[in-house]
Amino acid sequence: MPRRPIRLAVGAAALAAIAVGTASAAPGKPATAAAPLVIAHRGAAHRAPENTIAAVDAAHRLGRVWVENDVQRTKDGQLIVMHDATLRRTTDAARVFPARAPWRVGDFTAADLARLDAGSWFGKRFAGERVPTLTGYLRRLEHNGQALLLELKSPARYPGIEAQTVALLREEGWLDRAHTDRRLVVQSFCVPCVRTVHALVPQVRTGILGAPRLRDLARYARFADQINPPMAKARPAWIAAVHRLRGPHGRPLEIYAWGAGTGAGAPAAAARGIEGVVA
Repeated sequence: MPRRPIRLAVGAAALAAIAVGTASAAPGKPATAAAPLVIAHRGAAHRAPENTIAAVDAAHRLGRVWVENDVQRTKDGQLIVMHDATLRRTTDAARVFPARAPWRVGDFTAADLARLDAGSWFGKRFAGERVPTLTGYLRRLEHNGQALLLELKSPARYPGIEAQTVALLREEGWLDRAHTDRRLVVQSFCVPCVRTVHALVPQVRTGILGAPRLRDLARYARFADQINPPMAKARPAWIAAVHRLRGPHGRPLEIYAWGAGTGAGAPAAAARGIEGVVA
């Protein structure tokens, strides 16, 4: 079946959904969205093995425009999509490379990772699913008309990963206005790394993961557009303090909360005036 016409039709619907999901609240007030933007955590990780192309496609079938993922770097300098610091939980690295414990991501080359099965642990029908490169992941998102919440994972392990990621995003066409306005956010727990990304590409929206102290929020708002905490720490006074501030693009800071599970996340976010939920 031809894929190109399908992609164009989906892309139009996706952009409409993005526009709704990223609408700003009035200055100093939380969003009034009855249905917060729902971002597929590591892809549709409840339907397919996390952080794989299969999870991207599962999110697409569910109508999820936004997908969250994690980027790390291989021993030979390739950017790949993986959450854990080691390969043990979500691949068969212990079987393929039994002598290479503890199977840290950065100790393996891209060619090594290409040998691993990243799907069988989740279900037999995903046998043979591979650890995706960030390039391949971006291309599938583009094909599907999806958007990306990209986490720089444990960047202290990978010096220079901020600039490398930005360079790859540019190479793949993700730094044009259509993407930076409506289809891309880069986030991290590493505050200096978020500041670095903003300095490199000020047009890209950025987010700080966690629930920073109130006294730090104004400083972070100079280079971050979002503060993205676990749902359990998104309390009313803290949420109000975040929403009173404006980020580097002149809009009120947004909150994309995570850690509430696939069922309760969106209603809880709506009740608290949170703009998005990663679930």
